[in-house]
Amino acid sequence: MIILASQSPRRAALLEQIGVDFRRVPADIDEGVQPGEGAADLVERIAIAKAQAVRALHPDLPVLGSDTVVVLGHRIFGKPRDRDDAIEMLLALSGHTHEVLTGVAVVSDTTRYALSVSRVGFRELTAAEAAAYWATGEPADKAGAYAIQGLAAAFIERIDGSHSGIMGLPLFETANLLKQVGVNTGLGV
Repeated sequence: MIILASQSPRRAALLEQIGVDFRRVPADIDEGVQPGEGAADLVERIAIAKAQAVRALHPDLPVLGSDTVVVLGHRIFGKPRDRDDAIEMLLALSGHTHEVLTGVAVVSDTTRYALSVSRVGFRELTAAEAAAYWATGEPADKAGAYAIQGLAAAFIERIDGSHSGIMGLPLFETANLLKQVGVNTGLGV
């Protein structure tokens, strides 16, 4: 049994996919970007902070924290603030290849961390498509304003990396970290 320091239904479904027994306890931390902080440092800091915050409340179980950002050039895209922000993000990603960084941390007696970096190529989008996508409600709480596992899959020409990492929890890295602290996946290994 572990604790998932997240309210994300996607992360919960991914843990269920690999047979991990868990319960959810969301972390209440500041997820803002600090001055001069790069994307890799940001996801590491937040993933570890989420896990540590929940571990302080539940010191008897390993705690898993994760954070995901979308990066285009030097710009970090988190979750959109509103409709206009989401449309602007989608149009910025349109016709470009961006990176999705997901940091995952497991805090028990020690802290273990891994980073997943994937590249995602978007086709050209129109403003009308971006607005119609926003109207579905799907992009409201997603880094970069899209869900690869949802309707936005039609925007994606190619990916190089971890599909589950793009969704918010890289399963290969997660399973390896959990194994290091003695937590087995559904395969019993």
